[in-house]
Amino acid sequence: MKNIKYIVAGLLMFAGITGCDLNEMPQATASKQAIFESKSGLELYSNSFYELLPTPYDGVFLLDDNSDLVARNGVDSRFQPNVLSAITSSGWTWTSLRAINYFIENCEKSSVAEREHYLGLARFFRAYFYFGMVKRFGDVPWIDRTIEVDDEATLYGPRDDRFEVMEKVLADLNYAIEHITTTSDPTCTLITKNVVRAFKTRLCLYEASLRKYHTSYGKQGTANTWFQEVVKTANEITGFSLHQGANAYRDMFLQKAPYTDETILCVALDAALSTYSSRNRKTISPTYSNRPALTRGFINMYLNADGTSFTDNPSYKTTPFTEEVKNRDPRMKQTIRLGDYMRTENGVPVVAPPNLDQSFTGYQIIKGCYDERFPYDDESRNENAHLIFRWAEVLLNKAEALAELGQMTNAEWASTIGAIRARAGITGATLTQMPTTADQYLLSFYKNKFTDPVLLEIFRERAIEMIFEGLRGDDLIRWHIGELFAEAEMHGMYVPELGEYDLNSDGIMDVCFYQNTKPSSTNPSIIFVDVTPSTAVGKRTLSNDTSGEIVYNPGAREWLDKKYLYPIPETDKIKNPNLGQNPGWD
Repeated sequence: MKNIKYIVAGLLMFAGITGCDLNEMPQATASKQAIFESKSGLELYSNSFYELLPTPYDGVFLLDDNSDLVARNGVDSRFQPNVLSAITSSGWTWTSLRAINYFIENCEKSSVAEREHYLGLARFFRAYFYFGMVKRFGDVPWIDRTIEVDDEATLYGPRDDRFEVMEKVLADLNYAIEHITTTSDPTCTLITKNVVRAFKTRLCLYEASLRKYHTSYGKQGTANTWFQEVVKTANEITGFSLHQGANAYRDMFLQKAPYTDETILCVALDAALSTYSSRNRKTISPTYSNRPALTRGFINMYLNADGTSFTDNPSYKTTPFTEEVKNRDPRMKQTIRLGDYMRTENGVPVVAPPNLDQSFTGYQIIKGCYDERFPYDDESRNENAHLIFRWAEVLLNKAEALAELGQMTNAEWASTIGAIRARAGITGATLTQMPTTADQYLLSFYKNKFTDPVLLEIFRERAIEMIFEGLRGDDLIRWHIGELFAEAEMHGMYVPELGEYDLNSDGIMDVCFYQNTKPSSTNPSIIFVDVTPSTAVGKRTLSNDTSGEIVYNPGAREWLDKKYLYPIPETDKIKNPNLGQNPGWD
C-alpha cells in the first residue's frame, strides 16, 4: 500500500485536503467528481488511509522497548519524573480524521455500485484512528462529518465521554465487517473482513479490561459485554492457522512476503520502492537507538520444554546463563541468542554468543532480526514485513476473554493456549489441561493483583508469544498495573563471581565481569563489563556486589496514575478551553 502514497497525495491536493485543523473545510474542485464517481477514484482515495498503519521504518517493534520486560538505553519521557506535562504533551492531531470524514460524506452520495465497500474501509480506519486517540487522551470529541468554519458549537465544544465514543467506534467496526467485500488477500496488506475482525478482538479486549480494572470509571458491569464480543468475533474469523515448523515462530518475522496461513495483516517493505525498516540497526547496533534487551524477570517466565515452570526449581535465581537456557520453551532460542546461535558476515558463518557490548542484560534479541550482519546492523535496510495482526494474537485474545468470563474449558484451552504451546514445541499436560493452581512466580510478578491460575498462564503466554509486537504497554494500561513501567527490575543474567565466562561452551571466554581495574587479555573476542558499584545512569552492577544478577540502571523512572492518560496539550487547550484537562494534569 505504501507505494501509492504519492499518487494519492496528488489527488488529495486537488481535492483541497491540505490543512491541519478541524475547521479547514476541503473545497469542491473539478477533480471531486473524478474521485467520487468512479471505482478507481474511490480506491485511490481510500488507499491513502493505509498511512495510518505503522510506518515502514519503525513498524511496531519499538513499542515494547518502553515496557516492563525490556532494558533499554534511556527512559521514555512518559516515565521520567517531571518530564511529561501539558506543555510537552503531543498527539492532539486530527488531519487523518478530517480526510476520512470528507471521504465518507462524499462517498455516501456516490452512484458507484461498490461504494459501501469503500465506506466500510473508511469506517474501519476511522475506528482505528479513534482507538488510538481514546487510548491516549480518554475523552475526545466524536466528529463524524467535516466541520463548517462557522460551526462554533463543534469547533469549541467539550470532549465527549470516552465510553460513548467507543460505542460509536464499535458501530464503525461492525459496519466495516458487514460491508467490506474483500474476504482474502494473498499479500496480507489489504483490509479485509478478517482484518477488521482481528482488530475488533484487540480493541474489545482492551475496552473490556479497562472497564473491569479501572474501577474509578464505575463501568465494571459493562465489561462482560465487550469480553463476549471478543469471543464472538474471534469465532467468526476463518481461513487462518498457526504456522508450523521447528523454527516457525522466528521464521514468520523474517519474511519479505509473509506466511499467509497465520498473517492477517502486515506492512510490506520493498527495496525497489525504497521502503525499509531499521529493525536490525535499532536492535543490535551498540551506538544507534535504544539497544533493547530482555530482562531476567521476563526470561524466567519461559516454561521448560516439558511444560513445567522453570521457577519451580528452588535454585532458579542463581542458575547461570549456560544452564538456565537448557531444555526451555523453544521460542526462547528463537527470541534471544543462545549458546549455539550463529550469525553470518558477508555470508560466512560466525559464532555469535550474547554480546554484552550490545545487550545490557545479556539476553540479546534476535526476533525479527536478520542473521546477516552486513549491511543490516549498520544501515536501515531490513525488508522483512511488519506483522500487524496474526492468528496467534486472536487466539490469545479469545483465551483471555473466555477466562475473564469464566467460560474457559479444557477443550477451549487446547485450541488456544495449548495450540500455541504445541506449535512452539512444548510438551506435557499443559497442552490440554488448564492449570488449577496459580504459579507463584507469576503471582509475585503481577503484584498479587491477579490470582486466577488460568488468567495468569494466559498472561505468561501473551508476554512470550507477542514480545516486540507492540502490545505489552497497552496490556499494562488496560490491566491497571502501570506501576510495572517504573518498578520492574532491569536485571540480567546471573553472574556467580567476577571473572571470565564462556557463554556458548566452545572453550573460548566471551565476557569478563570486573570491578575497578580492567584486566588484560590476549583474547580479542572477549567483552569486558565493568560492574564496579555505582549509581550512575547507564551503569551495570551486580545485585550482590561481586556476584548476582546484572543490574542495569536506565535512569530514574516514575509512575503516577494520572499517566494512564496523556494530558491535553496546552496549546490546544488554549485554543479551546472547553476541552478541559485530564485528571491530575491541571
